[in-house]
Amino acid sequence: MRKMLVVFVALTAIAGAALFAYHPAGAQGGGTIEASVTYAGAPVVEKLKVNKDTQQCGTEAVIEKVLVGANKGLANAVVAVTGAKGAAKVVKAEIDQHGCKFVPHVVAMPPGAIDIKNSDGILHNIHTYSTANSSINKAQPKFKKVMTEKFDKPEFIKVTCDVHSWMLGWIAVMPSPFFGVSDASGAARIENVPPGKYKLDVWHETLGKQTKDVEVKAGQTVKVAIEMKK
Repeated sequence: MRKMLVVFVALTAIAGAALFAYHPAGAQGGGTIEASVTYAGAPVVEKLKVNKDTQQCGTEAVIEKVLVGANKGLANAVVAVTGAKGAAKVVKAEIDQHGCKFVPHVVAMPPGAIDIKNSDGILHNIHTYSTANSSINKAQPKFKKVMTEKFDKPEFIKVTCDVHSWMLGWIAVMPSPFFGVSDASGAARIENVPPGKYKLDVWHETLGKQTKDVEVKAGQTVKVAIEMKK
């Protein structure tokens, strides 16, 4: 009976530790940031004729470098809280090659591993351009559905495919676990941020960077409007 009690206590402790590990440190008494990123200028879209792997890629590639939606909402902007301390839930990042495009176009992640998928079933080649992390230049044949790579240092990493020259994506490795990427309407929501005064950094591949002050209060939602300019 005594041995069974010891085992039960040990298992309970392990389960409790695992439960704690999968919740952000800021979850208790944290606040929420709702960022609205806009751009008053015109969208920047390039169109290229495709003459390779057209069954998967189509006959025209559309490169949306500045994607503007309703109410001037700007997509694909990375919004990050500078200086906030905490540990985020462990969720492995992933980027897919689908329709000869990187999906999502911009993926944000904490330092660590990312799954690079190939849903097209054709040859792709992952080529990254970085300075803090080691660059990658690897073929991904059609039979290799997933490649796992690691980026341990914060930076914005450009991703291309040497087989399909129009393919372009970004991997944003963030120093803090409190970040988001704006959707088609320009909205980004960051939850469980510890209370305090911070800098909110916004990055866009074409429009550069902006910084805005933000104060987060426990249990409250703060709305922040950011207008990017060329």
